Amino acid sequence: MRKTVSLFLLLVFLLSACSGVGQGEGAVPTETPVVAEPATSVPTEAALIPMTFMAGYKPQANLPFVGAYVAKEKGFFEQNGLDVTIEHSPGKGEHVQLLVAGTVQVTTMDAATVLQRRADPGLPVVSIALIGQKGQQAFAALKESGIETPKDWEGKTVGYKGTPPPDLFALLAGADVNKVNLVNVGFDPRVLTEGQVDVYPLFKSNEPYLIQSWGYEITLWDAADYGVPTLGLTYVASEDYLQTHASELTRFLVAALQGIAYAEAHPDEAVEIVMKYAGPETDPAHMKYMLETELRDAQSEHGFGWQSLEQWQALADMLAQYQALPADVDAGAAFTTEIWEAAQEK
Repeated sequence: MRKTVSLFLLLVFLLSACSGVGQGEGAVPTETPVVAEPATSVPTEAALIPMTFMAGYKPQANLPFVGAYVAKEKGFFEQNGLDVTIEHSPGKGEHVQLLVAGTVQVTTMDAATVLQRRADPGLPVVSIALIGQKGQQAFAALKESGIETPKDWEGKTVGYKGTPPPDLFALLAGADVNKVNLVNVGFDPRVLTEGQVDVYPLFKSNEPYLIQSWGYEITLWDAADYGVPTLGLTYVASEDYLQTHASELTRFLVAALQGIAYAEAHPDEAVEIVMKYAGPETDPAHMKYMLETELRDAQSEHGFGWQSLEQWQALADMLAQYQALPADVDAGAAFTTEIWEAAQEK
């Protein structure tokens, strides 16, 4: 009986091997043995690539920070295969030092600072996206002072932070600078409301809110409104990381720009996300003012993050004109459009 069953099974096997049952177009002929792939070779979900983004200041609603916060909280980084750790610079340029050292992969820098740090001390930092299409700073006077134009600054005390910025002198192009009393005022806008200066240098998305919340109306002068080339915050990578990890930077930028677009469409939710990082001691209304101000300055007909040689060269020329940058700095080496263009394709 056992012998009969064995012969029967052998006959069934031979018939099925010759019939080609179950083979479709392009199937491997039965004469060629088919070896099944081991179970361990079946593709599984790829591990997320770790990256560190360090914001260039404390937690707040600067637009490049918001882009990263929202991308993290809404899962945009994860959707792009990244596990991004968000940190904040303790100050004194540590974020730039860590970027160059390779500890941080992406950070933020003001465009003018990118040019200046490339010139001295020659840091290999490159903008991969220009978020602020206008500069961060402006100058303000109390409305009650009656000061209406930069020409009216003659005979007045005008403050600056650290060193007089080039855009200050550009604004004073139609005035006699020798008749302006320039003083270093630091970062406390109360020097304006207390009358220590007539004109105060401020960060547009931050200090106007404070001054107005104290009950004062202000007149604001933005150098960009006078045709002065100014640019704001950028996402920055090191030259080395850019050359070796362009794919990761593209993924980062796709998610961060998606975060910025989401914040524009859902500002209240974006502010709630900012508060997770900034803490309960932060004023949500202040953060919303900051977000809305920076969104206005980030607008470009080409989309968030766009940058061009024309913009960077104009900024470099203006800085060189006022001795804030050597004339021979290569503006084209300070930025790349490759990551932004690759991000648009995705």
